[in-house]
Amino acid sequence: MENKHQAMQETATPPENEGTIRTLNFLEEIIEADLTAGKYKSILTRFPPEPNGYLHVGHAKSICLNFGLAKKYGGKTNLRFDDTNPAKEETEYVDAIKEDVRWLGFEWANEFYASDYFEQLYEWACMLIKKGLAYVDDQAQEEIRRTRGTVTQPGINSPYRNRSVEENLDLFTRMRAGEFADGTKVLRAKIDMAHPNMLMRDPLMYRIIHTGHHRTGDRWCIYPMYDYAHGESDSIEHITHSICTLEFDVHRPLYDWFIENLEIFPSRQYEFARLNLTYTVMSKRKLLELVKNRYVAGWDDPRMPTICGMRRRGYTPESIRLFAEKVGVAKRDNVIDLSLLEWCVREDLNRRANRYMAVLDPLKVVITNYPEGQTEEMEAVNNPEDETAGKRLVPFSREIYIEREDFMENPPKKYFRLSPGNEVRLRYAYIIKCEEVVKDTAGNITELRCTYDLDTRSGSGSSRQVKGTIHWVSAAHAGRTEVRLFDRLFTEARMDSLPEDRDYKDFINAGSLRIITAFTEPALKGLPHLAHVQFERLGYFTVDTDATPDRPVFNRTVTLKDTWAKVAGK
Repeated sequence: MENKHQAMQETATPPENEGTIRTLNFLEEIIEADLTAGKYKSILTRFPPEPNGYLHVGHAKSICLNFGLAKKYGGKTNLRFDDTNPAKEETEYVDAIKEDVRWLGFEWANEFYASDYFEQLYEWACMLIKKGLAYVDDQAQEEIRRTRGTVTQPGINSPYRNRSVEENLDLFTRMRAGEFADGTKVLRAKIDMAHPNMLMRDPLMYRIIHTGHHRTGDRWCIYPMYDYAHGESDSIEHITHSICTLEFDVHRPLYDWFIENLEIFPSRQYEFARLNLTYTVMSKRKLLELVKNRYVAGWDDPRMPTICGMRRRGYTPESIRLFAEKVGVAKRDNVIDLSLLEWCVREDLNRRANRYMAVLDPLKVVITNYPEGQTEEMEAVNNPEDETAGKRLVPFSREIYIEREDFMENPPKKYFRLSPGNEVRLRYAYIIKCEEVVKDTAGNITELRCTYDLDTRSGSGSSRQVKGTIHWVSAAHAGRTEVRLFDRLFTEARMDSLPEDRDYKDFINAGSLRIITAFTEPALKGLPHLAHVQFERLGYFTVDTDATPDRPVFNRTVTLKDTWAKVAGK
């Protein structure tokens, strides 16, 4: 079996300045010390998700860390599915996890499953029974929990703790054969019911579950617990550095106990702080509840912190990897501000996203001295950050739409957008002047009537300047487009530390999704799903997977406003 498988900071800080010398994190220090000492010729890490849900941004940090460390030190990374609980696991999740890992830009050396090792794990459990280090317990789960004791009080030995080796082997064999109902028997390690670490108080190794498994079908009805299967799976694969999140530090003594008493390859576990993100929940249980109870549209809802949700919203693999790098590796739990994640996607999309014009809240403008029926094509730069992106032609006509907020009837001082009697430049086009404001009977502004200066066309060499520039779209050529404006899913920043008497669902943001009809320039029609664009002056958007050639749909990924700058004091 073994031969077959051989093979920071406490809070978010501003992005590093160029030329900053990057120090090693504590995991890099450990790995370098191990390699220098000749402990390993090369390192082997693993990413071991349970296929009981979709991966989220916290998993993305772990993926980047495990694959990144292996790459840096010339090692490899296995993808191993911890599929030891058939009641909650599905092939759908397996496929989604593989897609997400690849989308993030990583490829695993080997694809393994804990279920690959069920026979070996069973044999090792029998070995521990023969050593007098495991026994079958008939107590119900509630009784086992009650007799485990407390932090200040030792547990109580099970009345079945001193069964003979022969009886335990017979019962365990019969458990495997399916003779007993769920919950009637378990296999426990025999360690110490007075151990200060409560996880060492005769922990469960196997339980009975008569449920079909997504890979093994009905061949098994006993399944190993995580704490028993995990270290042994690492050992089988000869994992050198088993990197887990901080909540598993109390599990490490048990991880070591199984390896030492089975006398197998000594994989080592190391823990780092898990990712906690403001305005977000990371619990798979809570995320599943949001999906099942339809608080969101599905696992890939763009408001979800799942990788597939972030992908649909418009996040890029590069931006998530940059985020993982900026967060760093810490030994203590910390909370990262969501604005850092938003900063990372802005940094990436600023370089890659072509610019287009769209009007989300339209106000009609009629240019009264522009010839009726005439259309011009204005030359526009696709991406000022990318010379290879080229240019496009934008149609211009007598009637256009501008953003309603770009006009103010009674503006304050230093207001440089459009107002009565004031001039503004239309991006890529002309300078216009507001001559008349048209209102309905209720006093609502329905239309502006303006004039344009023929000699001020962009690129014509005109020297006349005005302080304000706004975007627009030609009314005759505009496409009606569904735009989904997403906001934070929760109204409370510290979702990780809510009072015990409060339900996290009480903080769901009712305004986290607003759907509007916008007007967009013709060049936005026909873009492929998940194409990234910038709506000038508005934000970054991506084509949603619901979009069709006849029904364009865009998701707002992030606004242009850099809220991270304020948080970081830049």
